[in-house]
Amino acid sequence: MAAPIRVACVGTGYFSQFQYRAWKRIAEVELVALCNRSRDKAEACALEHGVPAVYTDLAAMLDETRPDLLDIITPPQTHLASIGMAAARGIDVICQKPFCATLREAEEALKLASAAGISITIHENFRFQPWHQAIRACLATGHLGQVYQAHFRLRPGDGQGADAYLQRQPYFQTMPRFLVHETAIHLIDVFRALFGEAASVTALLKRLNPAIAGEDAGLFVLDMANGTRCVFDGNRLADHPAANRRLTMGEFTIEAEKGTLTLDGDGGLYLRPFGQNDAKPVPYAWDNIEFGGDCVYRFQRHVVDHRLGRGMIETAGEDYLANVRIEEAIYESNDTGRRIVLG
Repeated sequence: MAAPIRVACVGTGYFSQFQYRAWKRIAEVELVALCNRSRDKAEACALEHGVPAVYTDLAAMLDETRPDLLDIITPPQTHLASIGMAAARGIDVICQKPFCATLREAEEALKLASAAGISITIHENFRFQPWHQAIRACLATGHLGQVYQAHFRLRPGDGQGADAYLQRQPYFQTMPRFLVHETAIHLIDVFRALFGEAASVTALLKRLNPAIAGEDAGLFVLDMANGTRCVFDGNRLADHPAANRRLTMGEFTIEAEKGTLTLDGDGGLYLRPFGQNDAKPVPYAWDNIEFGGDCVYRFQRHVVDHRLGRGMIETAGEDYLANVRIEEAIYESNDTGRRIVLG
């Protein structure tokens, strides 16, 4: 039997719980240590998830445990320094999205990784949500014909009032770039996974809640190289009908030559053939557990399978950089009032 993949993690914030639990479900992985600035939080997290070693110093953790893989589960302003420490020790990295605080930092992180001969994989789990995988499978058949437009309406309804985001991720309130940098980056990646590369972007963003620093509503249009137009329409203050409004985070409509595919807030996928009025359910298997249809586990399982020689990785840092460049173009388009052509 092959030796387990030894994983160490840095970060114990709200979202980390999903990652620790997913690692524990993967038989080929051994969680060897975790690190956090607060020892109390680190020890509580280690006790909850059965992690044997606790550190408050990342360099010490890496030196003493020598993991195969460092999972960075901290805010973007910490990413470059953490990747630098891993690169200096020849340790592969999974980095939480958004990937670094700026495009320049993301590019620098990839240079460090390349020079050290390590890999960076971005923890981008939305493309692994089961409904997006089912949409991908539908499109792959070609039965819908030419896809004209894809429209995602993000409506989680969690952004109202002075206490918005404080319960789960309070640092959201102080991010100077919020809706696109933190949230819409997921959908940029989904659009690319479904429809290929973007050729241009046009954007209009705004802040609705005065309690936060960054934008929390806006629209952007990606004209893809294959002719499909992708529209992101986001508003974190408004909601959508769903038993759990954080499940899909919104509603997705894909209009094509031979029909319209829709995703509702409960994960229901429906196809209405062109010229007909009734939509029929598109059956697919998924588990309504953990976050986003268990997409964190699906992503981490994908990473492990790749490391074991079972398929190509989908969210390598070099490829994910295209998402960061699109993000930068969205902010440029909003600031200048221009359509930005992407290189």
